[in-house]
Amino acid sequence: MSEQMTSAQTEDDFTKARHKALFNEVQHFLNPDEATLISFSDIKKLIRPKNEVYMGMQTVPVNLIVGSEGRYQDFDNRFFPKSMHLKSRWEHIDMAHLQDISLPSISLYELGGVYFVRDGNHRVSVARSRGVEFIDAEVVSLQSEIKLHPGDSLQKMTKQVIEYEKRVFYGETGFGDVTDFWCLDFSVPGQYDVIYNHILTHKYYINMNKTEEIGMDKAMMSWFTSVYTPVIKTIENHKIMRSFRNRTKSDLYVWMIKYWDEIKLKFGEDYPIEDMANSFMNKFAARSSFRSFFWRLRNEIEGRLLRKKQHLRDK
Repeated sequence: MSEQMTSAQTEDDFTKARHKALFNEVQHFLNPDEATLISFSDIKKLIRPKNEVYMGMQTVPVNLIVGSEGRYQDFDNRFFPKSMHLKSRWEHIDMAHLQDISLPSISLYELGGVYFVRDGNHRVSVARSRGVEFIDAEVVSLQSEIKLHPGDSLQKMTKQVIEYEKRVFYGETGFGDVTDFWCLDFSVPGQYDVIYNHILTHKYYINMNKTEEIGMDKAMMSWFTSVYTPVIKTIENHKIMRSFRNRTKSDLYVWMIKYWDEIKLKFGEDYPIEDMANSFMNKFAARSSFRSFFWRLRNEIEGRLLRKKQHLRDK
């Protein structure tokens, strides 16, 4: 193939890849996160891996590369280029493929069974566009018990992490067996550690004037009945969840306890829970209702589009 023909081919390849990125963006315009390449920094903060292990050179399935350390804004979730400024470098890599020129290995992080690019984003993009199944990479593995799934958005991965945290919390504390309550659920990660600290703090205070220390199980049950449950009942009585439709009651418990502690610093330890709930509603509910309106509007638009698509399919 002549140099002129090769150049024309690489330009055509890039144009096709760009069109795929644009089409992917249009398909997900109501849920743009699902078309976004995952930031390694975001997932690292989410999972909090234990340590790094150098794994050396490996042959990695390209479809398991789901994110990037530094170029996650330049490519979509399938590594198609999102910007024209990538054109020159992208076509240079593509030309090397066409001319069967060996390129340096890429560098990857492995976390939860999937991979994130340290160096070589353009090479991964060209490989994906050309249907290459495997690529040589220098791999550093970040150790974690959480397993991630290729193709999942950051939102879905966040849900996986929360589910993992719940399993660990219930398994290590025996919370469900002690309280017979299995619905301690959250919409954001890291909250089970907060709950555990609440229980430990409660245990400390109820043991302050005891000659014989109350054990963890009794302290846990005491926290559940005398701290958690009254706040949840207050949430229900004030119908606070109506203003926080995408959250859980346990989310609200954590936020309200924190808010209550702040109020107590100003007005004293005897500040009533009912007054706290009213103050919380006045301060935060209006903002949340505004966000909920747009959430419901988005769901309505998405539903109409799906119904229209189904109608056209049935014709």
